[in-house]
Amino acid sequence: MKNRRQFLQAIAALSSLSLASCGWKLGNVKSSNISPRSDQLDIFTWTQYYDKQLLETFTTQTGLKVLVNIYDSNEVMLAKITAGGGSTYSVIYPSDYMVQKMVEDGLLTEINHDRLTGLKNLFPEFQNPSYDPNNRHSIPFNWGTTGFIYDSAELSDPPEDWEYLWQNREQLNRRITLLNDVREVMGAVLRMLGYSYNSQDENQLKEAYQKLVELKPAIASFDTDAWQNQLLAGDLTLAMCYSADAIRITQENPRFKYIIPRSGSSLWTDTIVIPNTSPNLDGAYAWINFMLQPEVAASISERLSLATPNSAGFEQLPKNIQNNPSWFPPEYILKNCERIQPLGDFEDVYERYWTELTIS
Repeated sequence: MKNRRQFLQAIAALSSLSLASCGWKLGNVKSSNISPRSDQLDIFTWTQYYDKQLLETFTTQTGLKVLVNIYDSNEVMLAKITAGGGSTYSVIYPSDYMVQKMVEDGLLTEINHDRLTGLKNLFPEFQNPSYDPNNRHSIPFNWGTTGFIYDSAELSDPPEDWEYLWQNREQLNRRITLLNDVREVMGAVLRMLGYSYNSQDENQLKEAYQKLVELKPAIASFDTDAWQNQLLAGDLTLAMCYSADAIRITQENPRFKYIIPRSGSSLWTDTIVIPNTSPNLDGAYAWINFMLQPEVAASISERLSLATPNSAGFEQLPKNIQNNPSWFPPEYILKNCERIQPLGDFEDVYERYWTELTIS
């Protein structure tokens, strides 16, 4: 998600979308009781989810003006909200594990399902997710995995698992990047070592840290966004990344391939929530109902390279997307993946090792 949800630079593709010509309708979205002073909807979301055409269509149909502020990590978002800077937002887009944190901290409104239309469009597994049972506080927006994208013209022996980086670090020297995300990077190495992404055993964490210290001289940077241009320019050979970023690039240039490490990786979901300080509750529900529409879900999935949790939207996708294992991985791959979980005070231990790794 995510820090891990700092993904996609494909928004430009959406700007050419004419929602009206695609038949998108909002007749059942418009709220009948939006008060005259509640004519504005403020959204706090990831950089890559901003789309001007989408906002304009929503405004045309509901009369609500939409203002968007962006963030590049869950942690940045949470820090602003908890510091009291989030009182203007009616809709926020946290990742799954962050939903749990925000619920624990009492930051979210419990969603009234009676006000939703289209909730039944979600796949069954997204109607009762482990991170938010029965979607009491969040509605899933998209999901994906974490893995590698690599230049197949440069690597005759393609990566299959995390250990590939250590086995080939001389060949990959200064031509690889890892995500700038403590839980993703430490979790991946923990998984490679046979442990959980969410380990709370400091001995296991120290072992993962020591493996990363070995690899660090070969790492060009810890980065979540800039690697994309570097890879396309030929300055990198391999990057740890999120599936949505990788799919877009592989579509642009088939020489780049995406793989999910066989030992397992992270499985993430980004969601839509309503903060308990929402100044426009009616507008927030209107927005969620809009995003639950199958036509909207399918168009966003296809154009932004996102795996939609919307079953009805999935059915509207082209078969080549439905059958793309990078987009929608098969069960035998997903069974080895884990969701990142909040770890309470033990997250400080992760941060300590991460600081030692990235600063030293």
